[in-house]
Amino acid sequence: MRPRVRDGLRIAACGALLPVLAACALPARDGNAPVSPGHEVVVPESQPGVSIGYLDAPAFDSRALLPAPPAPGSAAQAYDDDIARRSLALHDTARWRQATVDADLSFPAAEPLFACALGVEINREATPHLVRLLRRSLADASNAGRAAKDQWQRQRPFVRNGAPVCTPEDLPRMAHSASYPSGHTAIGWTWALTLVELAPERSDALLQRGRAFGESRLVCNVHWHSDIVEGERVGAATFARLQASPDFRADLDAARVEIAAQRAAGATPRHCDTETVGLRQSPVPAADARD
Repeated sequence: MRPRVRDGLRIAACGALLPVLAACALPARDGNAPVSPGHEVVVPESQPGVSIGYLDAPAFDSRALLPAPPAPGSAAQAYDDDIARRSLALHDTARWRQATVDADLSFPAAEPLFACALGVEINREATPHLVRLLRRSLADASNAGRAAKDQWQRQRPFVRNGAPVCTPEDLPRMAHSASYPSGHTAIGWTWALTLVELAPERSDALLQRGRAFGESRLVCNVHWHSDIVEGERVGAATFARLQASPDFRADLDAARVEIAAQRAAGATPRHCDTETVGLRQSPVPAADARD
């Protein structure tokens, strides 16, 4: 017997719904889970190239965390002046050239900055969750020190000594931005601690790279030594605060898988000999004997 028209329509409708019902039955993809090649790991941005951090507000009040910068004429300022003079002696050396590389926090230029210390390549194709970690934590570390910068409005060394900086194209902006604490150092120290959590067996190399990353700002003549010291404090506090972010923790887990895959594939970074030579000298006396 031929089916009635109404029954035929019902059968057709059910058939059309089958793909939809099947899709609904599939588990939802975890946005932070490791993804197959070709799947884009999205980094939220407030505008092109400007990442949004993991935290909705600054991690803490940096004005309450940090002491005032050294006063003019104080012993602490005299020490800052001495380190600044030592830093100027590194102009146009291999250390200066490495400091110039370290100055660029834009992506993808900043992706490989800690790759040699980590021992594997870092790039958006092979380690997209790790790159997202770096980009989003950069925003949080930068935001964390802003209140103290606004409070103290400390002048940068090049304003006082008139000597060159690594990135002269940034002079108009930096001449009117505060020096204390160092935002670059806060970012670098946050990155170093994050990577130590991901690869504890590389702790020595990563922590030394984090310290050298901050010292690059001395070599570039854009920060005082005390700016660097307190920038590390801001970075450590930012890293501690990020532990409470579920998205940060999820990206850590995904990045750990990516790093293991890179190690298994033997994806070691290039140009590490050049970086090693560049970081051998330091303007800080206690750190000047690195191998």
